[in-house]
Amino acid sequence: MERVRVILGLGNPGAEYQRTRHNAGFLALDHIANASASPWVWERRFQADTSLVDVAGCPVLLVKPRTFVNRSGETAAALAHYYRFKANRFCVVYDDITLDPGRIKLSTSGSAGGHNGVADLLSRLGSDFYRMRIGIGGKTNPRMDLKDWVLGKISPEDQAKLDEAFIEAHLGMELLVSQGVERAMNKINTKRKAS
Repeated sequence: MERVRVILGLGNPGAEYQRTRHNAGFLALDHIANASASPWVWERRFQADTSLVDVAGCPVLLVKPRTFVNRSGETAAALAHYYRFKANRFCVVYDDITLDPGRIKLSTSGSAGGHNGVADLLSRLGSDFYRMRIGIGGKTNPRMDLKDWVLGKISPEDQAKLDEAFIEAHLGMELLVSQGVERAMNKINTKRKAS
């Protein structure tokens, strides 16, 4: 079994984006790095902050691109080239408006679903990476621009749900790395049903 070696979170760099819905991928990786007491290191060759952690006894590189969401594929392609990793060594963690806040879904394939960061990854890395989607819910006002919703700050109520989701995402990553995608999907995708 070829293990996942890179967990790449999608988000935007900078303080103004720190607690926004679009940064759910970054926030999930921050949780894993904090739990492992692993520092973040800027790596210019990848245009990303990276943190090397032990996941289920295996070295795994957490990656937060600084290229902004829509160009996340640049970092992924640079990593794949440098380490000679195929796309199936990557798991990408990102926000999903079609899932309720705090719901997680792990999958092995799928379209971009309107997510520009995922579209860029598909074009630069290929389609064989694993996807861990973290629900942020849909916009509450139908007249609101979608960009304003995903770049909006997470409410305290949703933050509590996301904090739980990040713990589950961490456990899911451990299963994915140590026991494979089927076991991880069985655990993650059935644990939290929409209420």
